[in-house]
Amino acid sequence: MASARWHGPAANTALVLAVGLVAVVGLVVQSHGVDTAADRAALLVVLAAAGALGLRRRYPVAVGLVALAAVGAYGALLHRPGPIMLVFVVALYTVVDEGHLAVAIGLGFASVVAFAAADGFDPTGNTGNGATLLHAGWLVAVIAGVTRNRRAYLAEVRARTLAAEQRAGEEARRRATEERLRIARDLHDVLGHHLSLINVQASAALHRPDPARSEQALVAIKQASKETLHELRAALDTLRQEDAPAAPATGLNHLYELVATAGRSGLAIRTELVETSPLPPQVDLAAYRIVQEALTNVTRHAGAGSAVIRVRPDGDDVLVEVEDDGSGVPGPAGNGIRGMGERVRALGGALEAGPGPGGGFLVRARLPLRPTPVPAGAPAALSGGAA
Repeated sequence: MASARWHGPAANTALVLAVGLVAVVGLVVQSHGVDTAADRAALLVVLAAAGALGLRRRYPVAVGLVALAAVGAYGALLHRPGPIMLVFVVALYTVVDEGHLAVAIGLGFASVVAFAAADGFDPTGNTGNGATLLHAGWLVAVIAGVTRNRRAYLAEVRARTLAAEQRAGEEARRRATEERLRIARDLHDVLGHHLSLINVQASAALHRPDPARSEQALVAIKQASKETLHELRAALDTLRQEDAPAAPATGLNHLYELVATAGRSGLAIRTELVETSPLPPQVDLAAYRIVQEALTNVTRHAGAGSAVIRVRPDGDDVLVEVEDDGSGVPGPAGNGIRGMGERVRALGGALEAGPGPGGGFLVRARLPLRPTPVPAGAPAALSGGAA
């Protein structure tokens, strides 16, 4: 439960006026008018103490001391306790609410002494009327109640701060996980594709006695390694930037370069592209990486002689398909299709990977044109084998 506080100049002025009015009216009623010099002096004390309340939030201890002095002066002037006590209670409340508990206890004890002196003075010789006990009980209630409320308020603040820190930590961990997965996917795609082609060409060069074909394979290796270094350097430069772009510029505009690179391994590749409206950058990148990884898997595992790439719109989605004429059997389990599934899932799409209806292996990704990101760790919309 939060501590109840008055804020703002208007509210502060209203409180000062209300407390001052009650204290003045109480003085007039108690003294049956303001006729004597002592009554007039007590009135000035009440007005000064009430006016000091306007600074109680800025100087709580000082205002508490002023209110205590006013209680003593009031008792010395009129020889009895009075409505000045209301001013002191408000000042004491503020001292406790601002966290000065020890000071508040000291002020309360001193006010009880001053109150008792005024309450016990009677020229006729009569004893006090017991108002001191009521005053002491009132102060105990104020200090205890405000202290309890303040502790509850501070406990709530701490709980809210802890909850906010936990939420911030969870969000930071989520973002770190997503960034880690993104970096892993990019590095896998950049290195895996070209290194697989290099491996294929190197194997061909080793098993071909024909110098001309070996030279052709070495040229392909040189070009693939050059492209690997270029893409790796671009990826590292992006990671080093403090304000890295949300999505790299790579996309389907580089598809024919990708096809030419993959074709150096002897794979015949046909493209069937249906014109689509410009894709969102993250969708464009995902489509390119899916084709890249699918072609890498074809050259590594499928034993295929040809492949076809299809990209076409389908309602609010774009379909990306890569189909080969190989064995249709997935290769060894790895990160390829897992990475494709993560890319598709991050955009709210779906991925299928498995034997095609006419033989071979088929990768089909449905990417929404209006991506709806899914948190990292959610189950992937994926079927089929892994490579």
